[in-house]
Amino acid sequence: MDIKDAINYRESVVNLLKAERLPADDMPAQLDNFLVAIQHDEVIGTAGLETYGNYGLLRSVAVRSDSRNKGVAGELLKQIETLAAAKFLKEIYLLTETAPDYFEHKNYMKITRADVPEEVQRSSEFSHVCPQSAIVMKKLL
Repeated sequence: MDIKDAINYRESVVNLLKAERLPADDMPAQLDNFLVAIQHDEVIGTAGLETYGNYGLLRSVAVRSDSRNKGVAGELLKQIETLAAAKFLKEIYLLTETAPDYFEHKNYMKITRADVPEEVQRSSEFSHVCPQSAIVMKKLL
C-alpha cells in the first residue's frame, strides 16, 4: 500500500466517499491536503485536512470495505496528523456518526459543538453537511 497526495484522484475519492455513505457534495475542486491509500492501482482509502486559522478539520476518512482492519485508516490518520503538525496547527477537530470509538483509541476526545472554534464551526462540514447528531471530537497537537 502506498499513501499519495489525492490531487489526481478526485473522482476516485468522491466515489469512495459515496460508496461509504459519507458527504461528498462539498468536496473542494482541488484536493489540497487530502491523501489516498493506493493498492494495486486502486484507491482503497482516503483522508483529508481542511485548515481554518490555527485549527484543522479532519475530513472524509474512509476505507473501502474489503480493505478494513489492515491499518489503512491508521496510516492515513498518522500522515494527516503529521501534515497538520507541519502546518503548526494547534488542534484537529472532526465529526463522526459511526467511528467515535476508533478515534478515541487514536487520542481524540469527545467535545460539544460549542467547544469548537468559530472558524471551524463556519466550515461547510459543521454548518450544514453533517447532522447535529454527529459526535464532535478533537485532538491536541
